[in-house]
Amino acid sequence: MDFKTDFKPLTVDPDKIYDYSFSIIAEEMGPHDFTEDEWKIVRRIIHASADFELGKSVIIHPDAIQAGVNAIRKGRHVIADVQMIESGTGKKRFEKHGGDLHCYIADEDVTIEAKRQNTTRAIISMQKAVRENEGGIYAIGNAPTALLELIRLIKEGIAKPDLIIGMPVGFVSAAESKEELAKMTEVPFITNVGRKGGSTVTVAALNAISLLADQV
Repeated sequence: MDFKTDFKPLTVDPDKIYDYSFSIIAEEMGPHDFTEDEWKIVRRIIHASADFELGKSVIIHPDAIQAGVNAIRKGRHVIADVQMIESGTGKKRFEKHGGDLHCYIADEDVTIEAKRQNTTRAIISMQKAVRENEGGIYAIGNAPTALLELIRLIKEGIAKPDLIIGMPVGFVSAAESKEELAKMTEVPFITNVGRKGGSTVTVAALNAISLLADQV
């Protein structure tokens, strides 16, 4: 079947599309209490999700942005819970400062240990990440069990990330894991309220932080 339409895009210039999208977001969002730098993160989250309710629910620890910027500039690594975050992130902005992005969930030793313990690979991958990395930024957008395990490791004094971007999506423990993260005092964080979230919005927040780190 041949479908025809008279619709024409307003522009095909990628920079103009971004600018126009951001202007629409600002207009539809209206007044808010986010700081200028916080808004740069929230705006990208809304852009990635087209979800203003999600954007309005974002919680940013007062030290989160500077902690993330400092971590990137020091060459600290980024640890992702799933490979989708690896695919969507501008790794070159980390690499130019000496850092990299790692995801351990598909590692063979993680799979073997998860089966042995009858637990999730996400949990074991966080344990491995903490063993192999000092500090770093943890970007968790898919697995609530990864976020809960990381929180446990922090409370036990085993892990001390520079920043946690914890925005897992789902119906089982997603909202609850973010509630626990929002109670944290030991580590700066970016999170949101409720079931919504996901790898795309976690990537959006991470990319916003890395862009801020690139500013002189």
